[in-house]
Amino acid sequence: MIKFILVFNNHGKPRLTKFYEYMPEEQQQKVIQECFRLIGNRPEGQCNFIDTASADGSARRLVFRNYATLFFVFCVDDAESQLGVLDLIQVFVETLDRCFENVCELDLIFNMDRINFVLDEFVIGGLVVETSMREVLDALALAKTEERLSQSSNPISSISSLMPPG
Repeated sequence: MIKFILVFNNHGKPRLTKFYEYMPEEQQQKVIQECFRLIGNRPEGQCNFIDTASADGSARRLVFRNYATLFFVFCVDDAESQLGVLDLIQVFVETLDRCFENVCELDLIFNMDRINFVLDEFVIGGLVVETSMREVLDALALAKTEERLSQSSNPISSISSLMPPG
């Protein structure tokens, strides 16, 4: 099971956090700082898996990839395949690249709703529900189409689009 997903930049600033088990805010901040401490200064030649323990003493594994200025970190328990999660990170990032045409940190900041939509298509409640980029992109395209249809059928949005700004 996936415990949490983090995306942070080279300076440790979180850009996406998703916790699938309840954790108080203070504890979440400590976890983010600890993950950055473990991953941020790690030499490039080392593997992308780190075994560590949580505050309650249970084992957890950090699986991560670094893309440009962003670290994508998935924390999993022993039941998850390390290589499977590493592949899931790859597919997640490739999907974001297709959505944003070469995803960058600013895309994560200004399009949080779309990022969460994409992530929720892959992982729900800490369980991987989809691994196909094509399926997720199709779901995203369908959601965009439905959004456009609902906006065009809404008379208020149609009228407001005709009015000059200001």
